[in-house]
Formats: sequence, C-alpha cells, structure tokens
Amino acid sequence: MIETATGLILRTRPLTETSLIVNWLTPDAGRIATVAKGARRTKSPFLGGLDLFYLADFSFSRSRRSDLHTLREASLRERHGALREDFLKLRQAAHAATLIEQTTETETPLPAVFALMRTFLGFLGGHPGAPQNVFAFELKLLAELGLAPDWAAVKLTAGAKQIGRVLLAEDWPAIRRLKLTAAQTEELRQFLHGYLIFHLGRLPKGRAAALAGGA
Repeated sequence: MIETATGLILRTRPLTETSLIVNWLTPDAGRIATVAKGARRTKSPFLGGLDLFYLADFSFSRSRRSDLHTLREASLRERHGALREDFLKLRQAAHAATLIEQTTETETPLPAVFALMRTFLGFLGGHPGAPQNVFAFELKLLAELGLAPDWAAVKLTAGAKQIGRVLLAEDWPAIRRLKLTAAQTEELRQFLHGYLIFHLGRLPKGRAAALAGGA
C-alpha cells in the first residue's frame, strides 16, 4: 500500500553505493525512515531533491518487516537554502533535528513538533543565528513534551526568568526583538544545559556548536 505525506528531512545517510536512507519528520506519520533506491545515481529522479531540511510532499510503500520503508516519489516544496549560507544557522537547525530525534518516538503522530520545526527553519532562514533561537526552540519543544520549567521554582535571576517565559510563550518575531545581555545568555545557557541533562539523560550532541555565536 502506498501512503503519502508532507515532511521535513532531518537526516540522510548512504545505504549502498546508489541508495540513501532518508529520515523524515511528518505531522501525521511522525518520524519515519525511507530508502530512496538509486538516489545517488546521476540520472535518478531523486537527484537534487533529497537533502537536509528540505520540505517535500512524498509517497512511500510501508514495509511489513521493518521500520525502513521504500520511498516512491518526492516533490520538493522548500529547500531552506539560506541555512546553507550561514554555518551557525545550519548548526542550530541540526541541533533542533537532533533534539527531536532524541526526544520523540518513531511513527507516532507529531503535528505540533512538525509545526514547531517548520516555523523554526523558516525563521532561521531570514534572521541571525542568535543563541536565543536555540533557547526558544528547546523550551518550546520541552513544553510540547510536558517538560516546561516551573519558572517560580527554578534558580534564575528575575530577569532571566522573564526572558525564559517570553522565549517559551511568544512567536518567533517577538523572540527576535529580545535583547539579551551576555550575562543573561550565559545564565540561560547553563540552566538549560543542566535541565536537558536532568530530563533527557544526556545533552544533545551539537548543542555547544549551535551556541558558538555568542550573545
């Protein structure tokens, strides 16, 4: 049976000399993995259409024996090309993808997480890669997982708590307008560092690189 979905590509890796494994984030099918047979061949219909953070409509045949399905077609909708022009933005997008993979189950509907990642990538494409981008994504994803901080109980200065509340509650344009001091940036970095380890068991790989731009 062939199924259809709209998805963001979170990760790709070679399977054979000619084929790719493509990991998708979709609203209804959740995170799924597909094999794009022949995608690495020069005349493949997939050539140029399967890369990190691409948004596409695609169809796939679900495997009855494993969680690796067969990609049939993919129609590209958005490349998010601006991410490839700024290494820090690419690192921040990669951190978000890693965090999603670490905290969600495969093949479970994730409409809110998909919407969060899609808006985050769109925002990153048009704005500087500030540390508050990472903090906001982490807090918003934690809230979707039922792990939002209790701001009344956490050990932060009043200013950092207020910024944390704004990062969690407001949309991306409002987050962009925030002006964090170097001290506030470091305070939130350290707080979320420990908070993620406490609740997730380990820090997502790549977080330090995603925050390398400073305040």
